[in-house]
Order: sequence, then structure tokens, then C-alpha cells
Amino acid sequence: MVVQSSPASPEQDAEFNKWYDDEHLPEMLSLAGFTAARRYRLRETAAAAAPAHGYLTIYEVEADDLDAALAAMRARPRGATTDALSLDPPPLVLFYDLIAEATEPGWLPG
Repeated sequence: MVVQSSPASPEQDAEFNKWYDDEHLPEMLSLAGFTAARRYRLRETAAAAAPAHGYLTIYEVEADDLDAALAAMRARPRGATTDALSLDPPPLVLFYDLIAEATEPGWLPG
């Protein structure tokens, strides 16, 4: 699962990151099947247009029934949120199925 999100304003960046790291990640990782999470901040580049979100979280989900794990995530009671989380645009949540995994140099699929 991949989530793109941003603070509501640049001034709320520290509050957003504190909430995400101290409250939201532990809440998500308490769900069955959610085994790890990595957070990334977008690097400043010479891109023509600024992206909608400045942060990316990649969650590792390991479950025999992925649909059940994702349904449980959607049905969970929502924990505390923060005004520091931008809802305009809202966080973008995407689900991907693993199709290949490279574990060493020179690895080729198939």
C-alpha cells in the first residue's frame, strides 16, 4: 500500500510529521497483516510542476487474504487525526500487487 500525503501548510510540517510518526504509523502497524512502513520526503528537484503531495509512505502488507487485511484497515475505528494533515488535496491511497522482487545485482525476472 502506498500513501501520498502532505501537511496542511509549510508551517505545520513538524506537527504533521510528529502525528504521522507517533500516532498514525503505530495505529496502522497494529492492524493484522501490516508489518512495516517506510516514509519518504520528496526531494526538491527542477520539476516543471510541484507535485500535489510532499510525503510518501510505503506499507508492507503480508496476509494470506490481502482483501481481508485491506477491508479490516478500512473498517477500523479511526484514531486521532490532526489539523496539520492536508485534506485539500486529500491523501492518495493506492494498492499494488507484488509482481517481482529484485534482491541482488544482475537479477532478471523469469
